[in-house]
Amino acid sequence: MPELPEVETVMRGLAAVLQGHRITEVEVRRHDLRFPFPADLARRVEGRRVLSFRRRAKYMLMRLEGGESLLIHLGMSGRMVARRAGEPPASRIGPQGAVSDARGHNAPPEAHEHLVLATDHGWRVGFVDPRRFGAVDLVPTAQEDAHRLLQGLGPEPLEGAFTPAMLSAALAGKRTPIKAALLDQGVVAGLGNIYVCEALYRAGISPRRLAQTCTGARAERLVLAIRAVLTESIGAGGSSLRDYVRADGELGRFQDRFAVYGREGEPCPSCPGVPPCQGIRRIVQSGRSTFFCPRRQR
Repeated sequence: MPELPEVETVMRGLAAVLQGHRITEVEVRRHDLRFPFPADLARRVEGRRVLSFRRRAKYMLMRLEGGESLLIHLGMSGRMVARRAGEPPASRIGPQGAVSDARGHNAPPEAHEHLVLATDHGWRVGFVDPRRFGAVDLVPTAQEDAHRLLQGLGPEPLEGAFTPAMLSAALAGKRTPIKAALLDQGVVAGLGNIYVCEALYRAGISPRRLAQTCTGARAERLVLAIRAVLTESIGAGGSSLRDYVRADGELGRFQDRFAVYGREGEPCPSCPGVPPCQGIRRIVQSGRSTFFCPRRQR
């Protein structure tokens, strides 16, 4: 599932194409994804100008004139595809159907493209989601945080409210492993398996350590590590492992910098060959793979 850096990267790509422009046409190609689209989605979005974007955890909010926001969640396999109207998808270039006119009519659709937005400056943005675990909804802009999907989320890890003191307070008394605690969206918003593994490695903290012991100095190391790994990943366009691509179709490159994730059996970058280091290990926690260096992480 795309995590915070991937969602942030996609949102920035959409903002570059859509912000300040008017949605002239909305095509809804099925009635639902994870849950039904609003029944009057096209009517409520068509003709509206895109004012701004906001990311909350792993959700994107496209703020429209008129006081509503289009909430988008990519789910497991969702991606946003932006291209000029009349330009076939890269996978479809060739003798496979007509090129569309300026409004996007008769364009060969991207496979599993369930929602299409066309703009007043000749662009189209499609929501592609083969597994249909994504979500789209409309919410009053003034009440975004009251939406059922956003209620109860913890602080944003790249904003000022995410401090060592706040994290210490959130972890105090938690007898779950620190890996599970950091995946709890009520503790901190937007983190997933990849970036928790990488942040724990940088902080030198074992994923098996009880969360309640990760206060004080350990919480300070965690906050710094989380911020660093997220910032670096956003700068690299996120991590492309399976389905994720940026809105322009390019891959993210942060997977080239993983220290531990997916590297079971490889040498630890910090202590290669230093006894008793035996390289990166993989364990399973709550059904998810965890990668770490037992020598470095305590």
